Amino acid sequence: MRKDYTLEKRKYIIGGFIVVIVIIFIIRLFSLQVMDSRYKEFADSNAFMRKTLYPSRGMIRDRNGELVVYNQPAYDVMMIPRNVQEFDTVDFCNTLNITKEQFMKRLLDMKDRRLNPGYSAYTPQRFITHISAQDYGRLQEKLYRYPGFFIQQRILRQYMYSAAANVLGNIREVSARDIERDNYYASGDYCGDLGVEKSYEEYLRGTKGVEILIRDAYGRIQGKFEDGAHDVAPVSGRDLTLSLDIKLQKYGEELMANKIGAIVAIEPSTGEILAMVSSPTYDPKMLVGRERGKNYSILKDDFYKPLFDRALMGAYPPGSTFKPSQGLILRQEDIITLSTTYPCYHGFISGGLRVGCHGHYSPIALKPALQTSCNAFFCWGLKGMLDGKRAKYGSVAEAFEVWKKHLVSLGYGYKLGVDLPGESRGFIPNAQFYNKIYGEGRWSANTIISIAIGQGEILATPLQIANLCATIANRGWFITPHVVKAIQDTIMPSQYLEKRIPTIDRQHFEDVAEGMRMAVTGGTCRLANLPGIEVCGKTGTAQNPHGKDHSAFIGFAPYHDPKIAICVYVENAGFGATYGVPIGSLMMEKYLNGEISPERKYLEERMLQSNTIISSGVKKH
Repeated sequence: MRKDYTLEKRKYIIGGFIVVIVIIFIIRLFSLQVMDSRYKEFADSNAFMRKTLYPSRGMIRDRNGELVVYNQPAYDVMMIPRNVQEFDTVDFCNTLNITKEQFMKRLLDMKDRRLNPGYSAYTPQRFITHISAQDYGRLQEKLYRYPGFFIQQRILRQYMYSAAANVLGNIREVSARDIERDNYYASGDYCGDLGVEKSYEEYLRGTKGVEILIRDAYGRIQGKFEDGAHDVAPVSGRDLTLSLDIKLQKYGEELMANKIGAIVAIEPSTGEILAMVSSPTYDPKMLVGRERGKNYSILKDDFYKPLFDRALMGAYPPGSTFKPSQGLILRQEDIITLSTTYPCYHGFISGGLRVGCHGHYSPIALKPALQTSCNAFFCWGLKGMLDGKRAKYGSVAEAFEVWKKHLVSLGYGYKLGVDLPGESRGFIPNAQFYNKIYGEGRWSANTIISIAIGQGEILATPLQIANLCATIANRGWFITPHVVKAIQDTIMPSQYLEKRIPTIDRQHFEDVAEGMRMAVTGGTCRLANLPGIEVCGKTGTAQNPHGKDHSAFIGFAPYHDPKIAICVYVENAGFGATYGVPIGSLMMEKYLNGEISPERKYLEERMLQSNTIISSGVKKH
């Protein structure tokens, strides 16, 4: 009999079709049962409830062991929508002191996936945050009446001092972006926001635990699954020890009350920041609990910008505090010797250009120029480097790049790398910057002469200025400034332990330090003289095109064994000797002696009571 090849082919086609369908079913079953966890979660949720156990956040102490930030229990009301059964909503609202309208709004907000991307009727959802201890007590007694609701314990940050808000930062609820970036977080969690709370978040937050509870057919909790054999205990976050002296920090904030500006104090030998004041400031307690959102909006909209950390974000013209760096560069490049003198006819006069200066003897050398804060000396020095050394550098632009390279090595022009978020880099221009403005080969020292005295395009943060002072105090090295001294059970990152060496030789720092000592004993910083302590200093009066000049000061003490280096910058406050020097000297005296001497109490009282915001005319419009 003849074979029917058509039927034979049909058999294979049908068989192949069946195989394909079976494969599709297998793939789909694999996807549902293995790859997709949603259905398992739905099934598990009928019998189990996984309750997150939040770890205690690491505590924060100052360098002397003073407790600064600690934890306090807080309670959130949670619900699993699928398990909620009929209950007396009026009684529920009365128990929590909320209205029926607030109750309905919370339900709607919780189910809105734009506001709550992680919403699922099968998983715990947050209904109310941070209920009071009284509300918690009342709710706990009645919780059996409200099936589907339970209480989740969390922590709130509490502060021992109303100080250092810009350094400490705060914690806030995580955003959808935070959750996407780090799978540690879930909706309703909290993370660090600003300050060390943000930069050391991974150390502070700890590790979450989980408690697995078993439920009956009606969704009622019957106890722990297998007596807690599968529970995981949370691991507390690591404690931090700050480099701050919290009492010095508080004193600095008191001195800067009713003023706009910053103070940065550094321990030169370690790079540890002893105080970092930004003014105006705010009480860190404002950003805790249910009022956080409202208070944050108030601070954000405040005309004086208390959330803006002027100590490391503010970029200011450094003014005459820049002159020590110029002396170092001129000496390193052999533009001057210690005996080199320049004339000062009440200022720098070159062709039709004049940069004014106050009266003092002339001609003048480097150390007396630092003592009297002579503008002309440093203008002539820069002119000598940029215009007078063509054989050495080849061009003005090449000489300028050498000048900038030295400044960068001293910590200017780029972020120093402090362990806080938001640091500004300041601004040190390069030759290309001026080529774009004036044209290549069409500018000279006279064109940009104001940079010699820390004006013009030069911008620096108070942190950078204080770091220069610490570098001079160390006679030629610094450690990257940082606000955390130690992390529990952890070695500090190497960048906060290693010395950074500028491109300037040590002996030149010794010369500049002597000039700064002369400024205190018989120059512009005489108010910085402290009984029994050799102080070195340099004033700065930075021109401000928008109003009154800024008052600045850098200083360190003691001269031969430096324990503190400081920068003070007060906006719109006039001469450096008017506010910068008194505030800086009081801070140094307070740190080194623990108190202000009786003969200087008048100066302390004057700084505490003064108000440069009113006197400068800087006010809300």
